[in-house]
Amino acid sequence: MATPGSTTSFEELQHQLRDDIKVKVAGIDVDGVLRGKLMSKDKFLHSVKLDGFGFCSVVFGWDIHDTVYSKELLISNKANGYRDVIAVIDLSSFRRIPWEDHVPFFLVSFLDPDTKSPLSVDPRGVLKLAAERADAAGYKCFSGIEYEYFNFKETPASAAEKKFTNLEPLTPGMHGYSLLRTQLNKEYFNDLFNKSSAFGVAIEGHHTETGPGVLETALAYTSALRMADNATLFKYTAKSVGFTHGIIPSFMAKPWGGLPGCSGHVHISLKDNDGQNIFSVSEAELQTGRANAAYGDTKYISQEAEWFLAGILDGIADVMPALVPTINGYKRLIGGEAFWAPNAVTYGYDSRAASIRIISPPSCPPAATRLEVRIPGADMNPYFALSAILLLGMRGINKKISLPCPPISHFTPEDRSNGNIEMLPSSLEAATARMMRPESIAREPEVFGNDFVEHYGGTREHEVRLWNQAVTNWELERYLELA
Repeated sequence: MATPGSTTSFEELQHQLRDDIKVKVAGIDVDGVLRGKLMSKDKFLHSVKLDGFGFCSVVFGWDIHDTVYSKELLISNKANGYRDVIAVIDLSSFRRIPWEDHVPFFLVSFLDPDTKSPLSVDPRGVLKLAAERADAAGYKCFSGIEYEYFNFKETPASAAEKKFTNLEPLTPGMHGYSLLRTQLNKEYFNDLFNKSSAFGVAIEGHHTETGPGVLETALAYTSALRMADNATLFKYTAKSVGFTHGIIPSFMAKPWGGLPGCSGHVHISLKDNDGQNIFSVSEAELQTGRANAAYGDTKYISQEAEWFLAGILDGIADVMPALVPTINGYKRLIGGEAFWAPNAVTYGYDSRAASIRIISPPSCPPAATRLEVRIPGADMNPYFALSAILLLGMRGINKKISLPCPPISHFTPEDRSNGNIEMLPSSLEAATARMMRPESIAREPEVFGNDFVEHYGGTREHEVRLWNQAVTNWELERYLELA
């Protein structure tokens, strides 16, 4: 779905940029970080004509802190000299950055320089391919994303000086949905909404969430690729706007122990070519529910939605690094049921205790029927998370997979400990090892495939290795004196 004002006409593009001298472009790395630069307008227009420009492949050869991966991976390595890949400009992503003198901005996707095909781990390319597979089956994927994030009265310099400890929250106390707390720092609070909207990232809801200085922003429903773009660009907006107010918004999944973490809930549904929600039941079924529903919790969603749900449940544990990509993200899930952070293969009608919440009549109109995947934290890469959910769901439809377990309402709290409920991997190390098994569902061609699993899995192994080598404050406090 193109942004308003974008064009595929080169002549019209030239006209739109007639008063500009520079353009900002950016792509996304495997951690969901924007990597880009300013280009002269002439260079930019020349690159549009040539269908791309060279971009150093090292953005797929180093980690979130620009450290080269400890393991040589497929795309960028010593053997190929960290050569260039091709960055293809997506003209449909055109917008202007309101806090940067309205400089024109475009997203790019990355192609292999030899084959001209999308890189196996280019986030936009992976999601675009997943959406194309759904489209070939007659489905259009639509999504919404909700972000929770802590906000600190800090700057990058002050946070570094404090060694990222004892940071001052924007406001004290637990104040979810507070109208009072938004009166503090109201310029920042409103600036987030206004600048995001001006940047073409539509917001549906914006409020305080429980926790010191925590906000939640729900991004407006749109097509899957546009949603992932908007989610990434909202983070960019929040961090950029935060800088101007002396505030650091953090999308880290669990910045503080003993407090709720930061979620990145993903809402998803499919529509047909006429715009009708595939997940909704018919008018006749609204009266008593779908006759062949597996359980009462699924009687107001369609058969396709039930298969889609079953597909996610069947493969979710094998794609966990695509949903929860960081060491810290699993801290949010461990014991997470106390804070509504799901850590098991569960689902349920309108249940915030389940990993997948069914949102359907009677709690919403049929057209709003959807699934909410509650596993990801705010630190997810939205392209990979959406791709994993969509690919697994389509696999469920294609294979007509049955629900592997009853809804969460059928279980007792003890069922988690006695093995009746399948638990999700509890660490990035365990999740990566499971994803990389030869028999992993993630390796199936209709899901992510081997190239993605090998490269992305290698990047997660690198994260684990750095974590295992690190000596933390907790270890010093626990062992330095008494061990």
